[in-house]
Amino acid sequence: MLSYRHAYHAGNFADVLKHSVLSLVLDYMLNKEKGFSYVDTHAGAGMYRLSDATAQKTGEYLDGIAKLWQRNDLPEELAQYIELIHELNPNNKLNIYPGSPSIAQNFLRSQDAAFCYDLHPTDFGLLSELFENKRKVQVYKTDGYKSLKGQLPPATRRGVVLIDPPYEMKTDYVDAVTAISKGYRLFSGGVYILWYPVVHRHYIDQMEQQFCDSDVRNVLQLELQMAPDNEEYGMTGTGLFIVNPPWTLTRQAEAILPYLTTQLGDGDSSYLVRQLIEE
Repeated sequence: MLSYRHAYHAGNFADVLKHSVLSLVLDYMLNKEKGFSYVDTHAGAGMYRLSDATAQKTGEYLDGIAKLWQRNDLPEELAQYIELIHELNPNNKLNIYPGSPSIAQNFLRSQDAAFCYDLHPTDFGLLSELFENKRKVQVYKTDGYKSLKGQLPPATRRGVVLIDPPYEMKTDYVDAVTAISKGYRLFSGGVYILWYPVVHRHYIDQMEQQFCDSDVRNVLQLELQMAPDNEEYGMTGTGLFIVNPPWTLTRQAEAILPYLTTQLGDGDSSYLVRQLIEE
């Protein structure tokens, strides 16, 4: 199935959590001069125009990035992420939102490289066009799950992997954790970030158990819940599993998540920061 297009959801509350944490992880990678590889298994189009009909149809960004980007009380942990949004929208009107490949590109130095995968023909075409003249970013129209092992371990032994599937197929819940487990066996020192939606809680419970039953160690779990779990259709929350998180990330998440809960949610909103698996 290739019906999912992230353009409908760009800039929503799930993107805010995912991309703010991704920015913190990538910024941490810059602490060492040695280069790193960034691998994005489900890269999407790379950049989104919020004025387009797709984004306007759902308006999800209005309850996400639109509530944050002009606030003057942001935690410093959100500063780089929000600064990038301002750089893309210099006319003080929110129109452009970056996908994860564009956010990653913002952190790449001459010694770093990015490898981005997407199977959707339209999104791959947009992604290819976006990075046509960017030598540090390579794009592929192949299965990101299957291609991941070819990038591991990176030559520099430093890397960040983002797995951000659409979950339009229920097998993604299992396949995503399996991809990390396999990648971890090849490259146990890498940072792996797995995004998930909270639609039905039993799928998240299944992912947690799958991680606990694997040989993967040092897993941090973050979650932003907009509403209590329910069995009705729709995403009530979003979360991340981060394998080998930077040592600073727990503290940073404990600053970001309460703020996002207050600014993006209501009285029913909540958050979670926990070490799912110890080192």
